[in-house]
Amino acid sequence: MAKELSVNDLQKMVKVPLEYEINTEHHKRASYASDPEKSRGRLHKEEGSVTRSEFRRDCDRIIHSAAFRRLEYKTQVFVNHEGDHYRTRLTHSLEVAQIARSVSRNLCLNEDLAEAMALAHDLGHTPFGHAGEDALNDACKDLCGFDHNAQSIKIVTSLEQKYAAFNGLNLTWELLEGLAKHNGPLTGERRNKELYDGTVPEVIEEYNKLHNLELDKFPSAEAQIASNADDIAYNNHDIDDGLRAKLFSLEDVKKLPMVGNIFRELTNEYQGLDHARLVHEANRRMIGRMIVDLTRQTYKNIKEFNIQTTDDIRELSIPLVTFSSGMTENIKTIKQFLNENMYKHYKVCRMTSKAKRVVADLFNMLYNEPECLPTEWRNKAKASKTDKERSEVVADFIAGMTDRFAMDEHKKLFDLECRS
Repeated sequence: MAKELSVNDLQKMVKVPLEYEINTEHHKRASYASDPEKSRGRLHKEEGSVTRSEFRRDCDRIIHSAAFRRLEYKTQVFVNHEGDHYRTRLTHSLEVAQIARSVSRNLCLNEDLAEAMALAHDLGHTPFGHAGEDALNDACKDLCGFDHNAQSIKIVTSLEQKYAAFNGLNLTWELLEGLAKHNGPLTGERRNKELYDGTVPEVIEEYNKLHNLELDKFPSAEAQIASNADDIAYNNHDIDDGLRAKLFSLEDVKKLPMVGNIFRELTNEYQGLDHARLVHEANRRMIGRMIVDLTRQTYKNIKEFNIQTTDDIRELSIPLVTFSSGMTENIKTIKQFLNENMYKHYKVCRMTSKAKRVVADLFNMLYNEPECLPTEWRNKAKASKTDKERSEVVADFIAGMTDRFAMDEHKKLFDLECRS
């Protein structure tokens, strides 16, 4: 395992080498940064904005979308009603965006594209987090199946219907590429064979025919940064939320490598620091340490592979944006800890079990009795030509629900005393 870095070491490494010094007033981008002026464009042609870059417009369209607003009441780990201070999909997405911008700035990449990627990456999530996704996929797997990454693409290319000239948000090629390949290439030899068997979700395949996303190649550096920022955010903030919920103790967390060292640093540096400040300070230092490691290792990769253009990044046989081997092991250990002590904790399991039943009940009833759908969705189901198409309508309706809306709908449909 790599040598543990001290706080002084980290402070010395925060700045990237001099040739990549950042001018905070006029950020000069690297040659391999995604350039909005050289974007491969939007599926539906539009005039450019006189005040914003193409990637900035993507950010703004995502922020103003209905799907983004609904993330406020969608589960990260804890269902919304369990407390005001736990992360939701919205706060998680904002935290991912902040981290993605930081790393992109360090490496002189396009911050707007990285931010847009982070803001959009969870738009397709169901209510009740991964439990809801699993339940929805199980309920419809013999019909249409469900995948939240593919659903994100569906939302931004068709389900959002507010613009006069087109369905969806009409986002740039670069953003859609990053969303489709959030976990790397979907096809070809470069794909992660543990995640992908080479089969492409239908919604991505259909869009790809119109606007080739090069599914066998890696996405831009900004997209890869957003994916790693996702890991940084949820690993660190799940520790914070797990401690808040008392699913595990500080003594448990201190046994983790790196994490324990940070708590020891703080204990030596600040005597008698109260619990809340101690946890927050440790959390921010862990995030900072991971950001620095990701920046430093990615810069090494850029030099090693002699990256000059965005095409150089896409043509690599391995990801460009990576942590060091030591940090990778640390993150793996944190994930294992959270899996055993948080995601499998009986309190979380009880909640996820109930959530799965709610989603399964909703799908089974609404698929078999589409006349119980709200008018707009009932009309869509009625217009369906096949069982598969009807199942997609129901899955889209459920996936768009917030936690509380799903619970309210379940009561209305299954509780005889609840008035619809």
